[in-house]
This record gives sequence, structure tokens and C-alpha cells, in this order.
Amino acid sequence: YCGKLVSMMSLKRSHLCFSIPEGNECIKAIAKSCGECIQVGAKCGWCMDPGFLKQGEATSTRCDELESLRKRGCSSTKVENPQGSQWILKNKAVTNRIKGAENLRAEDITQIQPQKLTLSLRLGEPQSFNLKFKRAEDYPIDLYYLMDLSYSMKDDLENVKNLGTQLMLEMSKITSDFRIGFGSFVEKKLLNPCTGDQNCTSPFSYKNLLTLTSNGQEFNTLVGQQQIDGNLDSPEGGFDAIMQVAVCGEHIGWRNVTRLLVFSTDAGFHFAGDGKLGGIVLPNDGKCHLENNMYTMSHYYDHPSIAHLVQKLSDNNIQTIFAVTEEFQPVYMELKNLIPKSAVGILSANSSNVINLIIDAYNSLSSEVILENSKLPEGVTIMYQSRCKNGVTGEGEMGRKCSDISIGDDVSFTIRITAKQCPKMGKPETIKIKPLGFNEEVEITLNFICECDCHKDGIENSDICHNGNGTYECGACRCNEGRIGRQCECSTNEVTIEDLDKSCRKDRGTDICSNNGDCVCGTCECKKRENPEERYSGMFCECDNFNCDRSNNKLCGGHGHCECRWCICDANWTGSACDCSLDTTTCLASNKQICNGRGTCECGTCKCTNPKFQGPSCEICPTCPGVCTEHKECVQCRAFGTGEKKDTCERDCSYFNLIKVKDRDKLPQPGQAFPLMHCKERDANDCWFYYTYAVNKKSEKEVHVSALRALTSSPLWAGVVAGIVLIVLALLLIWKLLMIIHDRREFAKFEKEKMNAKWDTVREWR
Repeated sequence: YCGKLVSMMSLKRSHLCFSIPEGNECIKAIAKSCGECIQVGAKCGWCMDPGFLKQGEATSTRCDELESLRKRGCSSTKVENPQGSQWILKNKAVTNRIKGAENLRAEDITQIQPQKLTLSLRLGEPQSFNLKFKRAEDYPIDLYYLMDLSYSMKDDLENVKNLGTQLMLEMSKITSDFRIGFGSFVEKKLLNPCTGDQNCTSPFSYKNLLTLTSNGQEFNTLVGQQQIDGNLDSPEGGFDAIMQVAVCGEHIGWRNVTRLLVFSTDAGFHFAGDGKLGGIVLPNDGKCHLENNMYTMSHYYDHPSIAHLVQKLSDNNIQTIFAVTEEFQPVYMELKNLIPKSAVGILSANSSNVINLIIDAYNSLSSEVILENSKLPEGVTIMYQSRCKNGVTGEGEMGRKCSDISIGDDVSFTIRITAKQCPKMGKPETIKIKPLGFNEEVEITLNFICECDCHKDGIENSDICHNGNGTYECGACRCNEGRIGRQCECSTNEVTIEDLDKSCRKDRGTDICSNNGDCVCGTCECKKRENPEERYSGMFCECDNFNCDRSNNKLCGGHGHCECRWCICDANWTGSACDCSLDTTTCLASNKQICNGRGTCECGTCKCTNPKFQGPSCEICPTCPGVCTEHKECVQCRAFGTGEKKDTCERDCSYFNLIKVKDRDKLPQPGQAFPLMHCKERDANDCWFYYTYAVNKKSEKEVHVSALRALTSSPLWAGVVAGIVLIVLALLLIWKLLMIIHDRREFAKFEKEKMNAKWDTVREWR
């Protein structure tokens, strides 16, 4: 958004341009009036309360989402939020008609309901209504047989000569009110191409030979008088004939009943552009040009395009049956895909199967209903949802149609219409919806809600708008041309940029509008934020309601609101982030004393004055005498499965968290964040076990226990050990004595042997 409110740069100066991110479309629109606001979307409302705006807020901030307006203090009675509506003007029930019952005129039979309604559309808010369709029994049928009379259809003409009475007989099984007509075509008029003894006439584009009649014999007689005609190329000029049959309703005799056109040929077709081959360049005008039942402008207008044919067949509710030879079936199948409510049947070589082909094609066409709508006004969209037989539903393009419908079946459609913009002329628009191939339709008048109701009560040249320089409407001024400002107090020709800057700065050293807004007519208009609950405010946009301290990731701890970057706390809360509770009930101990008389309650939590005590109410003393004995049995049963409480251990001893360590050296040592007690106790097996007891910062009791136990020093064991020691010492003394005796004997023996050896040496010398 960059200087959008005022076009003259002399009246507005902003330090920079800024963008509003995706999000709240009501805020992004910067609507200057109630009418502009409600056109943004169905979620947007306009606050009419004259005192709604705070200092620094622009008029456009009156436009916001409904919930945001409520939170900002705008009463629901002061919010302009018009809603769309609908009125059904004609709702005649569908006809329950049985064949053979009383005769009804075609115009008295109703197959679609409702017939006429009015919708008031709020932009972005869809309006939905249900449409019902019921296929009536014994519904009148008009069938026009359009035949290719080129020379290749000679044998087919013979079989069609009796078609009238035979077809009347078969169709009487379907309806008691049936009429048939006949026409023929060949090609745009050239010289007679027939040669020699060929009995044929020169080509023609189209002849209406028999207006629709209930006399089948007349059809037979007239067809029997026809002759085949010549042509120079294979494609025929059938599109010219189809166009004239569709638009020349008075000549053909079409009634407002089921209209069938049987197109019979054994060749392809010319279409728009082919006329250039004969020097014809003017496009087909889609109008009736029959004189004496002959198309007279074939030499003047080109063949129609396929799209042009589709439009005219649809406009005149004509369903087409292409009866073609097998050779050209693929071509006409492609054509069928382009023409809604059309069918293709394979014609035998001599057209002998034409009656069965027509009956089958009619049954196929009449068993399907396809809705279409007229051209929509700009900015209007329409969506369909079908509910067909056997619970089958469809949406999107499939929501337009239902298939396999039998006589008397009910199907329904939900139609949703949405407006995205208001019409340029501001007038109502009319659209029509109808089932293809049927003469009935639903007429819908669209009214667009593009202005607020309060607009009607506007006061032109109101004194509120600075001496009559604007219209006071919907709680705000809509300024006259050349005036701006919240009360239209500024003229585009009376002020300078320097004057504006002075009034938009808090002091010389600050930015214009604190860098949070734009200077408009000497007044700061603060920026809008994506979040509708976040706002800048103040004379210089120096305040906001979203930059206060937070606690637990909540603004003002969720216990206050932010005003000009300071938390205003709710009752019983204090602190810069309103995160300190003044309620002392959470500090009450079981004896109804605050913190057991051993501390003070600060922000709803006990602060123990004696460091020996811990816990939510200063009730725990982990280092006091008796702690080890108190927990001995529970530690023993949980760590080693022994002791007096081993059978009730789970029930009585689950009040602490137990952590086993490998040996005594792994136990926690003093000096950590919370006090702990080292304990040494004797178990049931008269062994020492070691553990620590503490209460952590979460007030949870923790016990660390050594898995390795040690023997105790009892008198019994001491006697045993002493006895063993004495025995060992006695054995050692006996062993020592024996060793001494043994050594002395061995030494005496050695001395004796030594003396003997000496005497032996002396004797030898002598």
C-alpha cells in the first residue's frame, strides 16, 4: 500500500511504502465507505458507531471481520452486514400425468420446478436453491425428417415413402400427440450435374416440403412425389438445412413440445469456410431465409459453423438424431460429442431400419436430462450438484445431468450462484436455466447487494464533515471531491508538506508517525496489520497492543491486555507479563497454613525460608533425621524385592521415582541443584544397601539406589572370622615348625657326607 488515500503528494507523505500480507481481506481492502467494505467479501462488516475509532485509526478500520469488530467493542446492532436472500415467484408443481388420462395442452404440462425466482446476492456469499425435474408421460412430440436427396440416396428414398404411417403407428406407443414433417437438402445451387438418362433435378440447399402434421398418409404421399438430385462432391450442404429448420419455427410448425430433428444422409458435411470454394465469403447470419419453403440465400451466406449450429439448436430446444451410413458413423459420432442432446444411429444401406433407429435414439435422448444456463453476467459463477436415480450424485460438469431416467422419475439439482463483483451499471440481471431439448426453463432475476442500508440515511453536506464538505453516512464522512481527512477537514490546495510533517512528528528527533503510519492531512493514520487484533494507535502511532512482555508464549501471560506496549493485568495478577498470581490458595498446606509457616507465597508458589525444606508447601525435609528410616522398607522392596513390604510394595511404595545405579560410587553427590540425603541401611539378609533420597525441582521424590550390597559386621560373623584366623595361624605355625625340623635334618646329613668325603681324599693321597 503506497499513498493510496490521496492522489496529490502535497497532501500526504509517508516515510516508505508498505505491504499488507495475505490474510484478512477486509483489512487489505482499505475500504473508505460501507459500500466498499461489504463488496470485499461475505466475512466483512462495517461498524457504524460514531465513537468506534481510536486516535490514529483510519476510517477504513471500520471495515473488519465480524468477530474482530465485536472484540474491538462494536455492538452487533451497530454492525452493517447485509445478507443475501431469495424469493420464489412461480412454483407450479410438476405434472403427474398418466397416458390415457384427460387431455392437457402442452403449455399446461410442467416438468421443471420452480419456474421463476429472485436472488439477492451479497458478493462472495453463495445462494442455493433446488430444482426438480420429472419426465412427464404421454408428452407431445414433433418430429421433422430432413433427408439428403443426392443421387446416392436413391434407394433410401423408396423406403422412406411409407415412413409416415409406419412411424405414426410406432410413436403412438409413446405418445398420443405426435406430428411429423419432411424436408430435403443437397448442396448450394450449381448447374445440374446429372448426365444422360439420369432422372434428377439440379441441386438445392434446402426445401421445406411438409410442415409438421398429424396426417401420416400426407407424409407418404408427399415423399412419394420426390426425386433425387445431383451433386458434384461428396460432402453435402446439410448444415444450411439444419440451420433453417432450427430458426424457421413458424414455417416448420414447431410447437413448445419435444422437438426431434432426424438428419438422414450417406455423406459428410460442409461447414464454415467451405463456401469460399464457390466464392461465398459472408458468414452465415443464423436467420430464417425461406421463401415459398425454399432457402433463398444459399448463394449469399457461407455454411454455418458447428458452434453456431449448437447455439441455434439449443436456443430452439431441438434434439438431433443423425441417421447415417456405417461409413460415416465415426465422423458423426465426433459431431455428436460437440452437439449436446444429440444421437447417432447407423442407417442400413437402403434405410430399411430407420423406424427402429428413430425409436432407439428417442429413448436414449429422453432418458437423459442435461441442464444449461444462459450467458452469466460478469463476475457471476454457477455450480451444479445432481441427485439422480438410485442415490447417484454428481458435481461439477457431471452435476449438470442425470441419465437412465424413466417416465415418472423425479430427479433434483442443487444450484449455487455466487457473485464476485457488482455489475457496472448497477442494475439487476436475468439468467435462465433449462434442460436441453425441453421448452421449459427457470427464470432467475439477480439483484446485487452493493451498498449498505445505512447509505440511504446519509446526510449530504453534513456539518459533521467539516462545514458540509462531505456526506455523513454509516457513522463516517464520505468526503466530497477535493477534500480528505477523517472529517474532510483538509483541502487539496491549502496545505504544504512541511506543515503536515510538523503535526505528524512527536518531536524533532522522531520519525513521521513513529514509522508506524502515514501523515494524512496533518493527522497520523496508523498502519494496519494482518492480524485484526493487532493495532497501532496514538496521536503519533507510537503505541501498539502487541509488543508487550510474554509468558508461556502468550501476550501478557494470557492474564491481561496490552496497551501502548504495557501489560494491564487482570485482577489477582501482577508482573511485567501478568504472569505472577496474587492468589495464595495454591500455597495453603494441609494444616491451612501458608507454606506450612516455613516460607512466603510468591506468584502462587511457596518460597521456603529454611533451605532444608522443600515441596509445594515447604513440607519436605530431605536432610532431616529419620528420613532414611522412613523410606527404608519401600526402597528395599522396590530395589531388591525383600523386606516387610515386599507383598504390598506396589500399593504402598509407588510415591517416589526409583533409579538404580551400578555401585555406591555412582550415587548422586552433594552440591547439585536440590538437597539430598545419603542413606545406609541393613536389609533382611543382614547386608548393607546404600541409597540417596531427594525432592527435585518438580517436587518429585527421587531415590537412587546402589545395586551392589555389602556384608554387615555382626558378633556372630566376627567370632567365625576370628576362629578361622586362629586356625589358619595355627596351621601356619605347625607348617613352619615342620619345615625347621626338616631343614635341620637335611643340614646334618649334608655335614656328615661332607666329612666322609674329606677322609676319603686324605686316604687316597697317602
